[in-house]
Amino acid sequence: MTIYLDVIWFLNFCIDFLLLWLTAVILKRNISKKRLTLGAFLGSLYVLFLFLDAAILYHPILKFIYSVFIVITTFGYKRFGYFVQGLFMFYFSTFITGGGILGIHYFLKSDAEIMNGVIKTQSSGMGDPISWLFVILMIPVMLYFTKRRVDQIEVRKLRYDQIMNFELKIDSITLKGIGLLDSGNQLHDPISKNPVMILDMTVFSDQVPEAVVRQAENLESIGELMDEPNPWQDRMRIIPYRAVGSNNQFLTGCKADSLNVWENGVKYETSNVIVGLSFTNISGEGEYNAILHPKMLSNAKVTSTAS
Repeated sequence: MTIYLDVIWFLNFCIDFLLLWLTAVILKRNISKKRLTLGAFLGSLYVLFLFLDAAILYHPILKFIYSVFIVITTFGYKRFGYFVQGLFMFYFSTFITGGGILGIHYFLKSDAEIMNGVIKTQSSGMGDPISWLFVILMIPVMLYFTKRRVDQIEVRKLRYDQIMNFELKIDSITLKGIGLLDSGNQLHDPISKNPVMILDMTVFSDQVPEAVVRQAENLESIGELMDEPNPWQDRMRIIPYRAVGSNNQFLTGCKADSLNVWENGVKYETSNVIVGLSFTNISGEGEYNAILHPKMLSNAKVTSTAS
């Protein structure tokens, strides 16, 4: 059997380059192409060592030491934590990419065939070899998938960092839920200039007086509903707003008595808040049921802290 060592080396060089690039992207490190190329070249040399008749080259400790040199060559050594983070992320990128390729390969592969109505299976006991063509095609796919999943994890982590519990008091009603602190929410009451939070009425409608729900839900015919007894009539507001890609719209709101928000064990309390009543689900996955205004925390007072 003819082995084209140069082709095998070049393929491994490309794979090492992509894995190191993915590691740099995940860690958000600005690494030059020269260092990436040098690190990939050092990693690809290991393929040549495997053709030497030396059992020690297969030892896990030697492999680990070799990967340490690859990471230091590519990312440098600034401090121990910086180095360890790069090393573990390099292993993570390698294992998830290689494991994904193996998983897809065995998912698509079948060792069974039907002969004369009888299912026949065959196994060599050594596993099924993966073709180089399959590896070449799947490496970019797995790299793209890994990067997208890491990006989604980061977005979800950032979102959860901005999620906090709240307690809203309006008249004799207390509403408790989870709010998202959205810096893009700049909605204010045009009269009092108080910040406006958005409350998901698909969650809280059964806890709000029925007359309030009807007036808020039927804003276009609110004039016909004004004569209906409404315990929050003096609290009601009409708030104009403009969403991206749409014309000016209006939102029914009401003045709240107080709002308590907990962030990292710290309790913030404010009374200058207007609650916008939205009948559109604001979180498709149910992660939160209100959108908080950033000024609610900046203008609030700290009433208690976690011990």
